[in-house]
Amino acid sequence: MVGKWHLGFYRKECMPTHRGFDSFFGSLLGSGDYYNHYKCDSPGTCGYDLYENDNAAWEHDRGIYSTQMYTQRVQNILASHNPQKPIFLYIAYQAVHSPLQAPGNYLENYKSITNVNRRRYAAMLSCLDEAVNNITMALQKYGFYENSIIIYSSDNGGQPMAGGNNWPLRGSKGTYWEGGIRAVGFVHSPFLKVKGHICKELIHITDWFPTLVTLAGGEIEEDMKLDGYDIWEAISEGKRSPRIDILHNIDPMYTKARNGSWASGFGIWNTAIQSAIRVNQWKLLTGNPGYGDWVPPQSFSNMGLNRWHNERVSLSNGKSLWLFNITADPYERIDLSERYPDVVKQLLRRLAQFNKSAVPVRYPPKDPRSNPKLNGGVWGPWYKENEKQKNSGKKSKKKKDKKNASHRKQQYSGCHPSLSNS
Repeated sequence: MVGKWHLGFYRKECMPTHRGFDSFFGSLLGSGDYYNHYKCDSPGTCGYDLYENDNAAWEHDRGIYSTQMYTQRVQNILASHNPQKPIFLYIAYQAVHSPLQAPGNYLENYKSITNVNRRRYAAMLSCLDEAVNNITMALQKYGFYENSIIIYSSDNGGQPMAGGNNWPLRGSKGTYWEGGIRAVGFVHSPFLKVKGHICKELIHITDWFPTLVTLAGGEIEEDMKLDGYDIWEAISEGKRSPRIDILHNIDPMYTKARNGSWASGFGIWNTAIQSAIRVNQWKLLTGNPGYGDWVPPQSFSNMGLNRWHNERVSLSNGKSLWLFNITADPYERIDLSERYPDVVKQLLRRLAQFNKSAVPVRYPPKDPRSNPKLNGGVWGPWYKENEKQKNSGKKSKKKKDKKNASHRKQQYSGCHPSLSNS
């Protein structure tokens, strides 16, 4: 693996090399400086964030822009690997993500863009585009290309306030509107039977696992009860996807919608809870889906967002439930919840069904022991399983405190991170 991990690291068992990867070169956090790989979580909580397997990669701190540095590492891996032997290479580029930084030579090409954030965003994307080209050429140079499958994907929509643009879709990163959950992606491979096909079928990130395992000649055991499907025929041949629904998310911790209730959810679902689900062409949202404006790219100047060109939507109108036909209305302008109550009930039942099997949310508070100052100035594993609680041997310790300590230990027992849209 090369690039951004962002899947938890509080103990070593959560690191990439303990989660299935033979090697790792990259960062552990969700963002950081592109050149010095330094990140502050809050004042006084700062550290270095570049790793080689399980150790800080101080020797690679050479001020190289991360997009180019990661590309060089991928090229070196391909140069030293036998193309006759299988390889799974996961490259998670830091770009495009805040902070908005780009090498000067790329910025020169976008002087005509007046908005500074948009100009930097375009420059960063050009550098990323060049990186994808360089990796593709490396695959060809070292004999991998003819037997390869290249999947390019992103994790969320753009942030209009920081150079992104989702127009004409609604909303932005961090929301459940289409502007927040739709992202660019493509598959490139000599194995594709239909070239240049635009796939409009439902595909979810969980589908990649069974798809890639099957393509590699592996078998999926039936008792694994996977959430994903093998969707290769939908991509390669233009056939229908076996997937009919996508649970975008259920977030019981997000700020509850003031006007949400069990009554407005027909007694099936509490519409105060933030959630979104897609079933065939239908998409249902409940709670507070997040910033829901439509923001044309011309709305921006160096002074910020020009509201005269921005369609603003107020969530204070008592609504806590929306239904859209995404096939006919991908811009989510026509709410059909009142016109199709039976469809609403059907999707609410599906939400409730998903929720029954959900693992309880585990979002522990910040722990001062994670401060890089206590770990050699580096972000990394800090929790010790056998570390005794201070004063735990004192008889005067209250039972309540012991219970809290036990609860904290249970909270930190797994590697799974809280969900985010970073």
